[in-house]
Amino acid sequence: MIEHETFIRVRYGETDQMGYCYYGNYAQYYEVGRAELIRSIGLSYKNMELEHGILMPVMSMNIRFVRPALYDENLRIVTSLRKIPDKTMTFYSDIFNEKNEMVNGGYVRLGFILADKTKSLEAPKFLLEKLTPYFETA
Repeated sequence: MIEHETFIRVRYGETDQMGYCYYGNYAQYYEVGRAELIRSIGLSYKNMELEHGILMPVMSMNIRFVRPALYDENLRIVTSLRKIPDKTMTFYSDIFNEKNEMVNGGYVRLGFILADKTKSLEAPKFLLEKLTPYFETA
């Protein structure tokens, strides 16, 4: 398993009339977590697209709302991969407030396609090489 933490502050423009983080923003927070996890293993979405021609479209998303995040709170986004990808890659996200209370959690499943053909494929070798050490047992 691989896990990565990143932080994001709830900005004023991300809140609703009640001062709560608007529910639609959580999908973006999940994306921030995914991008930073990928970056932590020495890759980036930009690199995967430009150098390897691989795109990762979202196939499904599940989200649960536990308690509201509030304006100006610094949220901790914990993103993990619990299994090595095959035809899909599932990122799990748990979001915590400054009191370390869970605010939100869920997962996003992505596929792999060739950018020039929009043809689905297995997880690319270069990605598996970066991830495999995190899933090997002693």
